[in-house]
Amino acid sequence: MELLKFEIKINASPEKVWTVLWEDTHYRQWTSAFTQGSFYMGTLDEGSKVQFLDPENNGMFSKVVKNIPNKEMVFLHLGEIYSGIETPMDWGDATESYFLEGNEEETKLILEINTTEEFKSFFEEKIPQAIQNVKNLAENQL
Repeated sequence: MELLKFEIKINASPEKVWTVLWEDTHYRQWTSAFTQGSFYMGTLDEGSKVQFLDPENNGMFSKVVKNIPNKEMVFLHLGEIYSGIETPMDWGDATESYFLEGNEEETKLILEINTTEEFKSFFEEKIPQAIQNVKNLAENQL
């Protein structure tokens, strides 16, 4: 496993950034950097399972390890989904963590991904655009 860390400063409050990250309409917009039409199914309550999917019902499923509104969200990735069918994977501590630090004027979004070599280049390519999308949405649309 390798820990990848990405940061961006956003001229918006943590509450606005949180809304962009997790409200369905905005989530679909910023995650288009990964795959056009991305969405999630399930709740983001701590301990719940959530599916991250593309329009063909492919993606991955995860457990919400931590959800502290406007501050921190952590997912543990459990497996892959192909054509809507979940396949557990032995990824160990494959986590995806979002941290928000800031005040009413500015927020630092820190995204940490603990990933396998298989997905490293994908994340290094896509995450900078994804968090730029979050910044653009938080600063310009809310």
